[in-house]
Amino acid sequence: QVHLVESGGGLVQAGGSLRLSCVASGRTFSNYAMGWFRQAPGKEREFVATRSWSGFSTYYADSVKGRFSISRDNAKNTVYLQMNSLKPEDTAVYYCAAGSAGRSQRQYDYWGQGTQVTVSS
Repeated sequence: QVHLVESGGGLVQAGGSLRLSCVASGRTFSNYAMGWFRQAPGKEREFVATRSWSGFSTYYADSVKGRFSISRDNAKNTVYLQMNSLKPEDTAVYYCAAGSAGRSQRQYDYWGQGTQVTVSS
């Protein structure tokens, strides 16, 4: 079992930045790729970014490529999502997940509770 806790969400103006963190506990962190997903009101949850333990497999959704960056500190069992040049359409609840490095939610076995990101125009 892996327990994930996200933090770092909040309210920010368009063009601003936020850094989300997700701390994992339980099974060995390095066994898992870590991903970020988001769900906006009235929409389905969608893929944002993922990174394997080594970083060899790192993928981004087209909508965030060049603005968001995923990183992980394996010694701290933590994955980060640096979000720059935020847009109102980035407003969503952001979830971290542990599983295989991929874009599908079905590839992830464990999920955090989510953290709200709101971008004002």
